[in-house]
Amino acid sequence: FLIHTFKSHHTIILYYSYSTDMWWGTLGTVRPFSNFNPDKDAMELQAALEKKDVNTVVRILSNRNNAQRQVISQTFEELIHKDLQTALKKVLSGDLETFMLQLMMYPLHFEAFRLQQAMAGLGTDEETLMEILCTKSAKQLQDVSVAYNQFYKKDLEKELKAETSGDFAKLVVALLNVLSASLKGKKAEASPWIDILTSRDVEYLNKVFMGLEMETGQTLDQIVEKRFSGDFRMGLNILVQCIENPFIYLAKRLHTMKTPVVHGIMVSHSEEDLLCIRAAFIKITDTSLYTALQKNFKGDHLQALLAICRSED
Repeated sequence: FLIHTFKSHHTIILYYSYSTDMWWGTLGTVRPFSNFNPDKDAMELQAALEKKDVNTVVRILSNRNNAQRQVISQTFEELIHKDLQTALKKVLSGDLETFMLQLMMYPLHFEAFRLQQAMAGLGTDEETLMEILCTKSAKQLQDVSVAYNQFYKKDLEKELKAETSGDFAKLVVALLNVLSASLKGKKAEASPWIDILTSRDVEYLNKVFMGLEMETGQTLDQIVEKRFSGDFRMGLNILVQCIENPFIYLAKRLHTMKTPVVHGIMVSHSEEDLLCIRAAFIKITDTSLYTALQKNFKGDHLQALLAICRSED
């Protein structure tokens, strides 16, 4: 069924491999809906959209995984002769509209979209750039680079160079390139990450990361805080946190409860490892993510977020 939704054979392979990686043995909160019937879903969505029954729209789309949403979208177009995303825009609004449209994006398109948004307009959202570059696997980063080029007709590395500067720019580009080659499996070794930070003497950096904690009795965070400044310091801090525990880092990001951050992480990780992030969240805040969302959001938007979060911890 995926073939109908793509024009490019290369993209089919990319998306299919990415999707199946997420489905099996997943630590995500969103799984394939077992009694999936795309014709029924498409007709129910059409009826709900006509009645402006937002609750039903949210219930259907947030209880299907991404691959199933793509099939619904294709089926909707075949049966109703309308574009589902366009129909959603007419009925939904505000944060709920943004969130549901993000859920409708192909995973690779969504990551490319997040990178593009982080670099769009005045000022660059450096932390979102670092979040994506530090928490995605080597294979995912390679695929996102290809997707970025396909969707935006621009080279991701050139865009990153244009939108960042100085040592931070070198760090970001190095992460995109060398890290992809040096990562094996899901667990990252510290040494390849250190080796790529060519904006400082490698021997010095090795000493900083591997030796100074023991020599000085200071944490890596404290050392980075003292030794570096600005975006580069922020970048190194995120790098250190993601080497130590990416789920704790993402939980801290979620704890800000900033809407774009919450959307980005929950959509991006919903089929991959959101359960791990939920566990980290309760560990660092003594509150479940489910409860925190209830305290910070409301209405249909809250219901959509809770559906993706899935359950109380």
